[in-house]
Amino acid sequence: MAARRPPVMTQIPISYTAFSLDDINLTCEATGQPTPSFRWVKDGEAFGTERKASGSLRAEGAEPLSTYGGFYRCYASNDLGTAMTPTIRLITESQPILPKQPKIRKKVEEGQSVILPCNPPKSSTPPLIHWMDKRIFHIKQSERVTVGVDGNMYFANVLKSDSRDDYTCHAQYPDARTILPQAPISLSVTPSEFTQPARNDVPRNRQPHFFHPTEHFTSMGTLKGQTLILECLPKGLPTPKVVWEKKDGNLDETTGQVDNFGRWLRFDSITQEDDGEYQCKASNTQGSIRHSFIVTVEAEPYWVKEPQNLMYAPGETVRLDCQADGIPAPIITWSINGQPIAEVDEELRRSVSGGVLILKDAKFSDTAVYQCEATNKHGQILINVFIYVIELPPQILSSDAVVYRVTEGGDVRLHCETFGSPRPHVTWEGKRSVPLLSDHRISLLTNGTIELSNASRDDSGVYTCSIKHTNISIAAYLEVLNRTVMLIGPQHVRLLRGTNALLDCHFSKDRQLVNHQIVWRKDGHKLHESSPDDKYTIFENGTLKVTHVQSDDTGRFSCEVITDLDHVEASGSITVVALPDPPKALSLSDVQDRSLTLSWIPGRSHNSPITKFIVEGREEQHSEEANRRWEELRHVPGDVNHLELNLKPYSTYRFQVIAVNELGHSNPSQHSDDYSTPPAVPEVNPTGVHIESTDPGTMIIEWNEMDKHSHYGEDFQYKVSWREAEGSSPHWNHAYTKAPFFAVNETGPYTPFEIKVQAVNSLGEGPEPVPEIGHSGEDLPLEAPGKVTVNVDNSTVRVTWDEAQKVQGLLLGYKIYIQRLGSLGGRGRRALEKMHHKDEREREGDAEQGMEREESKVVEVLGTGTSKEVTGLRLYSRYELSVTAFNSKGEGPHSPPKHFSTPEGAPGPPASLRFESPTETTLNLYWTPPIETNGILLGYTLQYQEEVGSKGGPLDTDIKEDLTETYYVLNGLDPQSRYIFKVMARTAAGNGPPITRRGSTLLDGVPPTNITMDPGETSVNLSWVPGEQYRNHGFRFHYLMKSARGQWEESEIVNSTQGFYTLPGLQPGTQYRLVIMHDNHTHWQDEIQTTGPELSEVAGGFATQGWFIGLISAIVLLMLILLILCFIKRSKGGKYAVKDKEDGQVDSEARPMKDDTMGEYSDADEKRSGSQPSLCVESKLGSDDSLAEYGDSVDIQFNEDGSFIGQYSGRGPVPHGNESSGPASPVNPVPPPPIAPSMSTILDRPT
Repeated sequence: MAARRPPVMTQIPISYTAFSLDDINLTCEATGQPTPSFRWVKDGEAFGTERKASGSLRAEGAEPLSTYGGFYRCYASNDLGTAMTPTIRLITESQPILPKQPKIRKKVEEGQSVILPCNPPKSSTPPLIHWMDKRIFHIKQSERVTVGVDGNMYFANVLKSDSRDDYTCHAQYPDARTILPQAPISLSVTPSEFTQPARNDVPRNRQPHFFHPTEHFTSMGTLKGQTLILECLPKGLPTPKVVWEKKDGNLDETTGQVDNFGRWLRFDSITQEDDGEYQCKASNTQGSIRHSFIVTVEAEPYWVKEPQNLMYAPGETVRLDCQADGIPAPIITWSINGQPIAEVDEELRRSVSGGVLILKDAKFSDTAVYQCEATNKHGQILINVFIYVIELPPQILSSDAVVYRVTEGGDVRLHCETFGSPRPHVTWEGKRSVPLLSDHRISLLTNGTIELSNASRDDSGVYTCSIKHTNISIAAYLEVLNRTVMLIGPQHVRLLRGTNALLDCHFSKDRQLVNHQIVWRKDGHKLHESSPDDKYTIFENGTLKVTHVQSDDTGRFSCEVITDLDHVEASGSITVVALPDPPKALSLSDVQDRSLTLSWIPGRSHNSPITKFIVEGREEQHSEEANRRWEELRHVPGDVNHLELNLKPYSTYRFQVIAVNELGHSNPSQHSDDYSTPPAVPEVNPTGVHIESTDPGTMIIEWNEMDKHSHYGEDFQYKVSWREAEGSSPHWNHAYTKAPFFAVNETGPYTPFEIKVQAVNSLGEGPEPVPEIGHSGEDLPLEAPGKVTVNVDNSTVRVTWDEAQKVQGLLLGYKIYIQRLGSLGGRGRRALEKMHHKDEREREGDAEQGMEREESKVVEVLGTGTSKEVTGLRLYSRYELSVTAFNSKGEGPHSPPKHFSTPEGAPGPPASLRFESPTETTLNLYWTPPIETNGILLGYTLQYQEEVGSKGGPLDTDIKEDLTETYYVLNGLDPQSRYIFKVMARTAAGNGPPITRRGSTLLDGVPPTNITMDPGETSVNLSWVPGEQYRNHGFRFHYLMKSARGQWEESEIVNSTQGFYTLPGLQPGTQYRLVIMHDNHTHWQDEIQTTGPELSEVAGGFATQGWFIGLISAIVLLMLILLILCFIKRSKGGKYAVKDKEDGQVDSEARPMKDDTMGEYSDADEKRSGSQPSLCVESKLGSDDSLAEYGDSVDIQFNEDGSFIGQYSGRGPVPHGNESSGPASPVNPVPPPPIAPSMSTILDRPT
């Protein structure tokens, strides 16, 4: 026997409109046991007979359609109660019929606004409106031409092209399955009577107004979830732009979308948050207008809490909660078995308070279907609730020993469904003695099931469910596993179009969760893995690869890992960016003589907002096709898609637009249609008008040639006008030319003229130009400056003159010519020079001739100044001076020569100063006369002082007046001190600046003792620091091989100042003893060991070989030839008288040591050591430096500031391999190079 069940509605009717009897079909179906019966109530009265099996209502018989209109409710009943449907309304209408209409003809002027009406038959179901032509094509709509909500077609302004006679409105009624076309409307557009001032065929612009709404603001109410359209239809010329905004919020945060070319703000499913004030603004170049909408969103009733079907035992208290909301707040009423509770017999056990019905001490007779109904002015909702009062024995319906598994942190229900009336009382026990329900994470449901929230590993175990006061129980086993965790989820990536994207999905799960599934979704839609060559690839680790991403791949990607017990999900996104698409649909509107509006439709931005548009133009008429270039006209913000352009007359233009985003520039759009502007008179004249004349008596007027774009018309040429600026004639001379220059002859030299150039074309002349002043061609000046005077002050002369006359041009300046005629002293200087050496006399003479050649100078004075100071003249000299004036053509005649002379002055410093130190206490000073004497030399002043720390000692001064003496001998000097020497030349004007040098005497030299040795295989490198302020001393190294056959050998003569010597000819791996002897005593000794293996004795030395003897013979012959050549060259040199006296001097301390006596010297050795340094010295030093061959005489050279620049002389060359150098400088302890510079070079070097 089937269980008894109350009736439950499965299909309920809805409100609608019926246009025929066939449309009437009110559905009403229900289930129940026993099978319910059905009845209908129409407008509060029973309608029709009771129905079995099905309660759906259809039209029966021949009753008229109108008899079915009304409010209906369906009831379904069986033994357990009655359920019912909400009240619905059935509207009946006849098929829409279009009455006969007269043909409408409208005639309007171009630029005016017009409305084409569409008046479809009224119906409870609004029709869809379509405006079409006679070929059944839709009329193209735009910002200018729009169809309103009322179905009318609105023209913000009309064009001549709008003229046609087949504007047809079609009204489509989908529910009636009918389309009604109206009679075609004829629209004729005529030329406007009100035109622009500049053109007679362009309508006058008008500021915006609204077709509707016409009020200042509009209040609109709507219901939540419905569609609402706010409409602003403007009119005006140019076509107004409409912008929407939310006055009390952000428009982007609402569900509103701008539609219908900006004329609508559409809400498809409006929400409570969309409530507020909105405003539309229509604007064009003539002004703007605004309109506000106050939107109020209300709502039909909707459920907040619904009562549940329940079973109760006799004596229990029944509580039904029914809560609903809406705007305005709904009223809740209760019914029992379809009968309002107010009409049911009063029951004290029953009470109703708003949405709560309470029934105490339930009885079997209380079994029924209860209805809760919520109603406000916008509608109603109804719910049926079954209350079953019955008594049954308790039992547990859930299975025993069920194992429940949950992941950590998850929720799980342990089922223990019971059945019985009264309802059984269930208790649960866990593995701990603590009451299970004391844990806040555990809750007991009404059916006996417990729910555990946020499960932990400690919750694993056995739980027992029992029915109180019985021995009925079941066990439930709970296993808590590790939860699945997303380790690395998809990222938010931003990619260039055409690249590949990788999105991660790395996770961890419990080992007992064997099965898992990875599901990728894009924007909520599941992605299906494809082959590796296709779009999507999912790797084993869960990573998703998206190949060759395109713009439509942009979206939200989510990765979900699903196991048997839980799931985890993470999401990221792919944003595909690319260069924007080119703008499209370029159009020209609001065309006037010299302006138009360029509009375009932006291309796709590809997820990178368009920041700006670049509008480019190209002029087609005045340039050859090969030379045509697109030029950038304007930058337009990315949220603007039109630009008003100002154009030049008599030109043909085409335009293109480029979109720009953060990635770069799009390709250019397709160019617009060509547009040609009409001609006009020129608006500007040529610039740069001036006179450029090079020949006297002619005037060439030149200007910058005007670009063809500025001609503004045909037959373009220049009107040239000129007249004398200082003449008496007020009349202008005129001429026309197409070239950018014009020549006027016979104007006279450098005559001022007024000139002007005007642009002219076939329509007229340009604006009146402003005259410019210029001059005809220049000629050479005719006169020299007069009254030239000079004023001499030492080496400076101030020259003055009168301004030049008859310049015949623009005076550029003056030139002063100055020529030095010679010295005032005549040949007195040369007489003095006779006392000096011939070579010095020749050098001085050459220098003076060079200076005299340099004394011819030209000083240029730019501008109109009439005086100039000329500096840098030589003292004690005679000069000649003249002045000329010059212009751009050249110089005029010279003024009469003016002679003057400069006074005598102090001489310059002596040209050079050098020293010789014959003894430790004596110093010889040598100097040469000044290069610039500046007068007659009277003598020299010599000053010297001893340096003591940072302070000088007492100053000793000696004045020498004998011009023939250029040297001085100082005796009694301290060998341990340094001295500062100054020599000054003197004329009648006084002493000149000194030449300053530092120096000291030299001490007798000794061999070194601080020797560092670096042995090699066959040689040893010996180095030491030469003693400062010591003369050079020659010595030898004596060395002995410490073996059975070792004998003493000696090196060549080594100079103590060279600081380094390589001792060759040693045996590898052998020990040697080295000794230096001085004054017949051992001065230094040490031992060394050469590197490498020790050589074994070889029978027969190579010295006995024939080839070796031949080589030695050739070397000796070559040396003899060189000696002969050196002596020949020496016989030709030697210019100093002191050379013969110094030739016999020999350094007593440079004598070599005898091989056998170790310290005894012979006269032959002394002669050999004395002659050796002078060997072939001329071949390197030259014939001028004979003093530099000896080690006991000194030549020191310093710079004027006292710094050391030369070496002591006497460093003759040593035999090959010696690498010896001269003695150390008294001011520089560092060893000098082996060969000194030429002494004559040092002496001749200028200070």
